[in-house]
Amino acid sequence: MTNYREILRLAGIGLSRTSIGTALGYSRNTVAEVLRRAQVKGIELPLPSDMSDRELQDLLFPEKAKDQNHKMPDCEKMHKELGKSGVTLTLLWEEYCNECRQNGEIPYAFTQFRFHYHRYVQTTKATMHLTHKPGEQLEVDWAGQTASVVDRDTGEKLPAYIFVATLPCSACSYVEAFLSQNQESWISAHIHAFEFFGGIPRILTPDNLKTGVEKSNWYSPTINKSYHELAEHYGCAVIPARVRKPKDKPSVEGAVGVISTWIIAALRNRTFFTLSDLNEAISEKLRAFNEKPFQKKPGSRMSAFLNEEKEFLQPLPKNRYELAIWKKLMCGFNYHISVEKNFYSVPYEYIKHEMDVRVTGTTIEVFYSNHRICSHPRLYGKSGQYHTIPEHMPEKHKSYTEWNAERFISWAKSIGEYTKSAITAILSSHKIEQQGYRACIGVLKLADKYGVKRLEAACEKALSYTPNPSYKNIDSILKSGSDKLKSLNKETKPVDESHSFIRGAEYYGRKK
Repeated sequence: MTNYREILRLAGIGLSRTSIGTALGYSRNTVAEVLRRAQVKGIELPLPSDMSDRELQDLLFPEKAKDQNHKMPDCEKMHKELGKSGVTLTLLWEEYCNECRQNGEIPYAFTQFRFHYHRYVQTTKATMHLTHKPGEQLEVDWAGQTASVVDRDTGEKLPAYIFVATLPCSACSYVEAFLSQNQESWISAHIHAFEFFGGIPRILTPDNLKTGVEKSNWYSPTINKSYHELAEHYGCAVIPARVRKPKDKPSVEGAVGVISTWIIAALRNRTFFTLSDLNEAISEKLRAFNEKPFQKKPGSRMSAFLNEEKEFLQPLPKNRYELAIWKKLMCGFNYHISVEKNFYSVPYEYIKHEMDVRVTGTTIEVFYSNHRICSHPRLYGKSGQYHTIPEHMPEKHKSYTEWNAERFISWAKSIGEYTKSAITAILSSHKIEQQGYRACIGVLKLADKYGVKRLEAACEKALSYTPNPSYKNIDSILKSGSDKLKSLNKETKPVDESHSFIRGAEYYGRKK
């Protein structure tokens, strides 16, 4: 209860409203309202000796006397309801008011309703459900400490990086080791975590690492495209923690420290030769960690998860997410893009345009301005393979690019007949003429490095070996200098018999 008597006493000795509020811990507006009402009611000091604090309050604020008729909210029930997704204090207050009206009771205003609940929370110290709703958030991170796997052949210790995912509501965690922190490991770790929990949270909270966030920003961070695609597939959102703000994901930060002790440190004296053996041991320790009883409340992380949180997770989709890597590639003049040394066609209109390419284990998909323009089955095996869709080819290449067979042959002819023959052979060796353009450019550009005469000699030598020379054949001849040996053999110099170290027939006793 506000100490109205003391406010009036301090005002009587001449203190300002601000000073009274500072001394008693009240706001300046509260002090001003008490003094205003005292003036209206004509209350002056000294107060009657038989007037109690309650009577003074009723005199100054008669509306507060009705509080004793207000229905007290069921704070314990409210606390349980707030643990459910989407439930807020405002919603509970509206339901409470409707219930009071139906029963002919007087409800508290929202401010008092919230005050009574917060006082209940502070008394019981039950803040978990107020902070974290079940099934809403999953905090993920790499542990700073690593485990190790021993290479059987070399005996080298390979670092194993530990992925940790924690549900803040129940504190139930998932842990797995990987030999890398690359994109594939990051995505796989999330998939395995979802399957371990048997459901999907609504929010993922990672750190600002590159596999999760391409560009950190206070207001609008740029999420890694593969990571964003994972979130879309599983129907959740990625809200990264702020840079250098570990309190944005305190649950996983705390779990990392505990797991470093209970799992990583506990396995420090064991030797593992495979990653699967290490993860099997981690799984055993993780089970014990999640089932370890809480110290200050009944149950364990696993029991809290099963009883309070699992039912609020979203269901897993029918199909598992397939990892996709995104690349930015430029379409060449032969209207093909290069992915891992194999080539895939795109419509010729996109020559010299940059495109987003989605690479999966089975498919190559090409996007321009978020619109998919084509797809190809992924090629495996030897490099240099082409997958060309006929519809992507222009009717007249010269309308869109200057590169064509006639230009290559004309360029080669200006160097020499052997170079022309080599370029013609390269072009004819491909089913689709445009597939040989790269090799032709490579051969003709060798003249810039080695000169026209050496290139002509190298092509002549290559044609003497095979009727279908390649860029590699000609380049190897020039690098080794074998084209020069042929030139030296053609040039036979006359012998100068008068040279001082050449012996004549007289030396050997023969007649000339």
